[in-house]
Amino acid sequence: MASLSASNHVARVLSVANQLADVDASSRIADSWRRCLIGHKLDPARQGPPQTLTEAEVRHVAEPMEQLIRLATPELEDLARVLREAGYCVNLADPSATMLWSRLPGPADTEIFMRWKVYTGSNFSEAFEGTNGLGTALAERKPILVHRDEHFRAQWHMFSCAVAPLFDQAGRLAGAVNITSCREDLGRMAHQLALAVTMEATRRMEGAIFRGHFRNAWIATVPGDGGSGLLAYDDDRRIVGACRSARALLGLTDGLIASGIDLSRYVKFDHHAARGADGVVELRRADGSGLGQGHVAPPLRARSSVRPHAPRRDEPVDRFDALHRLAGRDPGLIRSVKRLRSIGDHNLPVLLHGETGVGKDVFARAIHAASNRARSNYVALNCAAMPESLIDAELFGYEAGAFTGARRDGSKGLIVQADGGTLFLDEIGDMPIALQTRLLRVLENREVWPLGALKPVAVDIRLISATHRDLGRMAEEGGFRADLYFRLRGLEVRLPALRERADRDDVIRQIAREEAPTCRLSDQAWSQLAAYSYPGNMRQLRHVLRLAGCTAENGVITDADLDLPPFGKAEPDLEAAERATIVEALRKHGGRVTEAARALKLSRATLYRKIKLLKIETAQ
Repeated sequence: MASLSASNHVARVLSVANQLADVDASSRIADSWRRCLIGHKLDPARQGPPQTLTEAEVRHVAEPMEQLIRLATPELEDLARVLREAGYCVNLADPSATMLWSRLPGPADTEIFMRWKVYTGSNFSEAFEGTNGLGTALAERKPILVHRDEHFRAQWHMFSCAVAPLFDQAGRLAGAVNITSCREDLGRMAHQLALAVTMEATRRMEGAIFRGHFRNAWIATVPGDGGSGLLAYDDDRRIVGACRSARALLGLTDGLIASGIDLSRYVKFDHHAARGADGVVELRRADGSGLGQGHVAPPLRARSSVRPHAPRRDEPVDRFDALHRLAGRDPGLIRSVKRLRSIGDHNLPVLLHGETGVGKDVFARAIHAASNRARSNYVALNCAAMPESLIDAELFGYEAGAFTGARRDGSKGLIVQADGGTLFLDEIGDMPIALQTRLLRVLENREVWPLGALKPVAVDIRLISATHRDLGRMAEEGGFRADLYFRLRGLEVRLPALRERADRDDVIRQIAREEAPTCRLSDQAWSQLAAYSYPGNMRQLRHVLRLAGCTAENGVITDADLDLPPFGKAEPDLEAAERATIVEALRKHGGRVTEAARALKLSRATLYRKIKLLKIETAQ
């Protein structure tokens, strides 16, 4: 398209949106313009800077992506060096299009990027800024070049953006790599070449992220028409991970991977030859048809975290093995796993209760893998992380044209996607009351009414829910539907906080082996780890030991390597203070343990255990 004035551009956008004209460059640009005008209700003439986070907000948003950013940074730095002289800035953004990592070009171009806030912290979501490389690539999950006047908002016409989406080790959208130039002397062909370079760099980043995540596994590179795929497998040749390309090539799902399915059911090769220096092997499918030449690489570190204590191939495999490993030697968890075994494959809903960070999702995945649904999908939704306005569409799906901005071919909801498998609803206590009513109807009728649908869709799901809230009390107080609570609570499993586990020392040692397998703990470091109360539970412990493994010198983790915030430190008189608190609660409630447990926000079983451990006398 030729350069247009702002008013002419607005007229052009309106013509395209009303299908009176088309955009020369791409129908994707036209589709995006229509989304922006009709779905997002944006004004192409509006001016103003993008939404920008503060430095503290950027740190908070970037925290869950720290490891991914670390693994991608070498390729990002190389890409920035290659494109710097051509005037490109390079950014890495999260899935919401917020830039979390940036490298600006030389001084001649930097001033323009700074003036227009094309830097770390700025958000370029298509829903806010209209058609632009970053926002549109993320919206469509495809690479794209948005060249100058193809931007929806006239104020961005000086820029050309080439963007490739970035997917993590499980094939989930993790963000996007963006390169942007404001130079007028670069034409579309030059930017297309830059996009090709960016796509190749992004592919290498995805490989680094995959190998970094599965550093304790064997990695097989499988050739395919859509590009090579990566498979991770353990010493017993069970698949433990697959990238997006490998999933598409071989038809792998989360459920199949979680079940520890045998590699030979999908790919066969001479594993002895793979142990050679170059690792090049001839790959074939399970049916014997050829896949071509692939590459196999051994684990980057000594194997530890990939399916520890795996049975020999001539031993029967216990499908509850993962649950038993998670239970460890904690009596309460051992009893819970025994009860889970007893219900077998009965379609009984399970409610997991525990503090943030105790591993509710990990436990739910293990329940799914132990069921007769393991070969079907495991679908998860965090009810607390999803905006209330979106949960309805995400859960139940919608038909084409159900609402403004809906996809033209509609969308399957998560419940339908989980048909035949398991639906995991994390933080169910945060689900709005109106949606609780719809979910209850699904559980009663075993059918879903997508938004705008004329008839229901039958579904067969097993439901696992999780919460850190007291749903029983919420139901009593009207904050949660009582009938839904009892529907969800087929079997309630309490996951204890790390500080409460009877086998806490075993857990700390095991996670240390998994997160820092090449290191040992000094006596001082062990003392600190053993005395800490871990308010962030398992998640916090893993992060602490992962960081310590990276900073340790000479393979020894010292107390200086442990990043333990002071509010989690155990005080010398903690036991006495806990005893006094329980005694006072029992006194106030006349020795009635049930009421005292409710006041202390503990389960009755936990309070009985503490009473016995602290030798507290009760009237009951």
